[in-house]
Amino acid sequence: MRTGFLVLTTLLGAGAIGGLLYWHQSRAEPTAEGPAQQPQTIPVVAGPVKNGPVPIYLRGVGTVIAYNNVVVRSQITGPLIKVSFRQGETVHKGDLLGEIDPRPYQAQLDQAIANRDRDQAQILNAQANLDRYVPLQSKGFATGQLVDTQKAQVAQLDAMVKGDEAAIESARVNLSYTRLTAPIDGVTGIRQIDEGNIIHPTDANGLVDVTQIQPISLIFTLPETTFVEIQKELAKGPVKVFAYSQDDKTRLDEGELLLIDNQINQTTGTIRLRATFPNQQRLLWPGELVNARLLLRTEPQGLTIASGAVQQGPKGPYVYVIGPDRQVQPRPIHVAQIDEGEALIDSGLHDNEQVVVDGQYKLQAGTHVRLLTGKAAEETNMQSAVEQEIP
Repeated sequence: MRTGFLVLTTLLGAGAIGGLLYWHQSRAEPTAEGPAQQPQTIPVVAGPVKNGPVPIYLRGVGTVIAYNNVVVRSQITGPLIKVSFRQGETVHKGDLLGEIDPRPYQAQLDQAIANRDRDQAQILNAQANLDRYVPLQSKGFATGQLVDTQKAQVAQLDAMVKGDEAAIESARVNLSYTRLTAPIDGVTGIRQIDEGNIIHPTDANGLVDVTQIQPISLIFTLPETTFVEIQKELAKGPVKVFAYSQDDKTRLDEGELLLIDNQINQTTGTIRLRATFPNQQRLLWPGELVNARLLLRTEPQGLTIASGAVQQGPKGPYVYVIGPDRQVQPRPIHVAQIDEGEALIDSGLHDNEQVVVDGQYKLQAGTHVRLLTGKAAEETNMQSAVEQEIP
């Protein structure tokens, strides 16, 4: 009896184990008659590989430098009786900026003129006496010594008249110094001396400084490895340089490369360059720090993609290329430059290929994608931008 009970228990246990194995296998392996699972598709925004002319820029950082900056100083000492400019206004060469009391210097000029007139009268008298002595000498009524003395007196008075003329010229120059004028075209700075004060030639800051801003120059640096390319382009003709704001979003002006410095800085491995700009809108100001873009050349058939398509991996930059079957594959590329939202590709892509521009964070090799267009693509771009801002 006991033996039969054990046999029954064994059979029941084996049946239970077999049922569990069948249930598990039926859950793990779908039947052939059931529907096959569809591969998951990821929504992405795609963009084409474009072919066209692409400008090649060399980028550097520079400082705006005025062509001329002049401190207007007085050449004489005297009270400043008049200020004839407004601070920060544009002035032209020769414009009156200030005036020093001219009366002492006018008096010096008048005195010098009076001395000249006196000496000229004396020389006329001495010359008349000489003209009388010479005939008398021929007749024996005047000695040779008397005639020689009179000639010396005439020469002495003539030299005195020349000295008087020099004194007059000096007095006139000093009188002209009472009018402080703009030496160049430019913009005035902050006035350093107020009206009524005594101004001196030794004043460190002078009356005001005048800075030329049209045209204006920019001094910037580039790696020394670019020297040969720049020199070759300069030999062909003018090289364009563009000045941008510090955030690299606003173009401030367009100019030309003026020169390359005559030495390479061996400490930093850079070269200094100077560009000139017309600065008609006055967006460039002395001392301003700006970004410089030197247009080296234009590639006639450059391949470009949206910069958002470029991803960085352990082996360098890559993009997801969309195949005809809507499967993506990562492909390494070489990026020559990124400018204004477009990446110039040297190698790795072909014309008219499709790459993923947005939505790469869920992709891997072989993933099927669904292309978003229109409003859906814009919303995806906006969402990605927000996610990038979240730390």
